[in-house]
Amino acid sequence: MISYDHYLVLALALFFIGVTGVVLRRNALIILMSIELMLNAVNLAVLAAARNMGDMYGHGLALFIMTVAAAEAAVGLALVLAMFRHRRTVNVDEFRNLKG
Repeated sequence: MISYDHYLVLALALFFIGVTGVVLRRNALIILMSIELMLNAVNLAVLAAARNMGDMYGHGLALFIMTVAAAEAAVGLALVLAMFRHRRTVNVDEFRNLKG
């Protein structure tokens, strides 16, 4: 049987994979995917805690986290698309000195 601890270990592993992707990668799309992975890890931990406590409020919080993740993805992809049109690359090192 899968216990509460198993869910937390999986969430922790997913979160650190996401942190590693944000810190080590230079591609803006990979960074956005890593942020999404971190948000999903938090979602998994919240849902596991809600299930463990028998509380249904965690499901509402998880829905809110998914809404924030969808908004972040839409805004992030729009910014990446604008940067790509301007510089023809999605390498974040190229965008250190953005001036209007």
